[in-house]
Amino acid sequence: MSKIRLQKILADAGIASRRASEELITAGRVEVNGKIVQTPGSKADPNRDIISVDGERIPAPSPNEYFLLHKPMGVVSTSSDPQGRPTVMDYLPKTKARIYPVGRLDMDSEGLVFLTNDGDMTLIFTHPRYEVKKRYLVEVTNHPTPATIKRLKQGVRLDDGTTAPAKVKLIKSLANSALLEFEIHEGKNRQIRRMCAALGHQVLSLKRFQMGPLTLADLALGECRKLKPPEALELHEFVRKVKQGQ
Repeated sequence: MSKIRLQKILADAGIASRRASEELITAGRVEVNGKIVQTPGSKADPNRDIISVDGERIPAPSPNEYFLLHKPMGVVSTSSDPQGRPTVMDYLPKTKARIYPVGRLDMDSEGLVFLTNDGDMTLIFTHPRYEVKKRYLVEVTNHPTPATIKRLKQGVRLDDGTTAPAKVKLIKSLANSALLEFEIHEGKNRQIRRMCAALGHQVLSLKRFQMGPLTLADLALGECRKLKPPEALELHEFVRKVKQGQ
């Protein structure tokens, strides 16, 4: 492995976030091969160099692993929960790697959750500038008019700003509700629920079925599995193209 930035190594090892890791470095709390390193942007090889924080050596990096989960409702998309609610980690197969969920899917929703220990992959899927598309099936109260769907597409003003343009289409009209398909690339908290509520439609159910090239496919509710090698290759190819701006 070629040398990479120290703050990324620390973040990938679960020591702290990248920003907090930079502060550890500038504070003189990080050593590489017994020498204090205080310059932001300094690099090291986690497989060869001895890297310590406050005199304690950080663990060697684990191989990158990738998992897909069909999250049920009532499960929180965090690594732990102080209220003792079930989390996505309860469904993860046994692994020695420090796996964490990528992005959000609120407790009242079900669907696709991506979990990994790959920091670069996490950045691609969560940073707004990469605009990774996410697709949802959403049932809402009543029947949205064409004008309402147009407003959802153009962007809805919320208390934390106007949402970016989205792809929205009517799938089916039911007796007292409608089934819509959303495609968005933002990650505002409970975004689709708030978009619909702002226009007078409450969300009855919400299911995410795609994130970038990852899909639920035939993954059963509550099932979590590791990506197959061909799927992992496809995922890396997707990330390569995103980085190149394709």
